[in-house]
Amino acid sequence: MSFYDEYLKYKNFDFNTFFKNITDEDILNTINKDKLDEFDFLKLLSPTAEKYLEEMAVKSNKLSLQHFGKSIILYTPMYLANYCANKCSYCSFNVENKIDRKKLTLEEVEIEAKNISKTGLKHILILTGESKSKTPVSYIKDCVKVLKKYFDSICIEIYPLEEDEYKDLVSAGVDSLTIYQEVYNEDIYDKVHILGPKKNYKFRLDAPERGCRSKMRSVNIGALLGLFDFRIEAFMSGLHGYYLQSKYLDVEISFSLPRIRPYIGSPIDIHNVNDKNLVQIMLALKLFMPYAGINISTRESADFRENLIPLGVTKMSAGVCTEVGGHSQSNTSSSQFEISDIRSVSEIAISLEEKGYQPIFKDWVHL
Repeated sequence: MSFYDEYLKYKNFDFNTFFKNITDEDILNTINKDKLDEFDFLKLLSPTAEKYLEEMAVKSNKLSLQHFGKSIILYTPMYLANYCANKCSYCSFNVENKIDRKKLTLEEVEIEAKNISKTGLKHILILTGESKSKTPVSYIKDCVKVLKKYFDSICIEIYPLEEDEYKDLVSAGVDSLTIYQEVYNEDIYDKVHILGPKKNYKFRLDAPERGCRSKMRSVNIGALLGLFDFRIEAFMSGLHGYYLQSKYLDVEISFSLPRIRPYIGSPIDIHNVNDKNLVQIMLALKLFMPYAGINISTRESADFRENLIPLGVTKMSAGVCTEVGGHSQSNTSSSQFEISDIRSVSEIAISLEEKGYQPIFKDWVHL
């Protein structure tokens, strides 16, 4: 069985009619439930539920404190390369874009690692463009061997792999996987992924499960909000996470909520997702899956990220640069997208402490 079978159940679902039939009483009853099913989750994503965000926030804060306490894991991304074989209409790394391309040597990887480790961070997310020829698994494995000397947790955000390839990287020292479906609507997915291996919808959809089977400690998923109706995309993301959490009890499942940021390339149709919409998604996810983590990146502004923390955030990026070699080199590449929160690791850590939260630089050791 694949999550694709679950997706098909709702591919032609009449979401508009469902939302129109939701009453205020439905929302209040759902908020007061101890355990939600998928239709309860969908109710909390409805327009009607927008009137009850405060009530949802109170419940979300309670659940977050109960399961995660007042602590936030900090990490930073490190871009190994920005070569890509895909033509995706929403991404600066698009193979046809005339941008500065770069791939770090192992010596440069070590320099980047040393600079990042000086901030105290012990969690790192390594990223590449989606080019298996330029950045093969063997190269990523060699990079991991270098990074293991400096970091206790190494997460990958790269092109989707076969299960044996994930296992190979786990053996090398990778413990976590981040991979976004980008957009769950299959027709929109086909439209925005014009050329390249990423056009294979189902292979990407099944990648998180292959990661779970390969014994990743944690798997982080999500949709790129803005490519389609946010209510439907959030619903499918939540169902995907619930499917994985129910099937792989030893894997920590978490969600990211990235909104499209300015990028290099052609304009596309953007479905607006405002701050209130993002808050609703986050609260609905927390009430539906209280044990799941929620990651808020520097795509969002500093003030907005800080306001989100009590609502269920468990992980935040800090000291971010989306350029290859951006943590140590002057001859960096073009960035993947513009960030909003440009604060350093120490600035974010101090801000968390002032709010009564503990910034976590290291929460486990890879033996």
